[in-house]
Amino acid sequence: MDKILISIQGPTAIGKTTLAIRLAQYFGAEIISADSRQFYREMAIGTAVPSRQELQEVPHHFIQHISVTDPYSVGRYEKDALRVLETLFEKHNVVILVGGSGLFVKAILEGLDDFPEVSEEIRNQVRSEYQEFGLVYIQQKLHQIDPTYYEEVDLQNHQRILRALEVGISSGKPFSSFRVQKKSDRNFKSIKIGITADREELYARINTRVDRMVHNGLVDEARSVIPFRAYNALNTVGYKELFAYFDGQATLEEAIEEIKKNSRRYAKRQMTWLRKD
Repeated sequence: MDKILISIQGPTAIGKTTLAIRLAQYFGAEIISADSRQFYREMAIGTAVPSRQELQEVPHHFIQHISVTDPYSVGRYEKDALRVLETLFEKHNVVILVGGSGLFVKAILEGLDDFPEVSEEIRNQVRSEYQEFGLVYIQQKLHQIDPTYYEEVDLQNHQRILRALEVGISSGKPFSSFRVQKKSDRNFKSIKIGITADREELYARINTRVDRMVHNGLVDEARSVIPFRAYNALNTVGYKELFAYFDGQATLEEAIEEIKKNSRRYAKRQMTWLRKD
């Protein structure tokens, strides 16, 4: 029988975990997470990791398996996840892949694209511009040289923007143009299932989830990771807004509203990515 990887995709708060667990129970399968925000053990509440009961119902992989202090790239994830998949397919005909991080899903289903080398000179140039002129400057620069990637990337993630600028300046071609290469061969078949809802319902689900996170202790969790705030893992929705609150730059109510707003923006970018499939 063919080995099949069922990939559940969709925007944040849409219900991917619930569907993945129901499918896994039906097929007697296990779940691999492709949510890059759920990899980190210090970030449970703010990344909406599956509950203890859900983790007991079905075996999950790549949930809180590393620390925010551990460097972890999509390339390393691809190698690790394919190795786990090989083991799982020895005892299962079906495995479930679930997560909203489009690049990590793509790495498993299709493989990563080959990007050109970037010289140290250009890397230093791009990063010094970021240090001098700030986030908005590099966002605008990305919009000029690669409007396609600008519409997809998390515009608050300066690391990804810097990477796209480095590749674009080095090659003279948009970063997005390197992502149309031949798919890698896989020894399994994949089925993609995308789930969504109309905008009003999705936004209501996001707002409800944020309120639930705050009720469950998100503020204290964010306070506990302040010593690690310089790590890229914590440059993410739900934490950076609360860091602003801790710094006296916003009230708690304002920080919570920012989390909801930025979560909605993130969902919009996820949908842009998913529509291409």
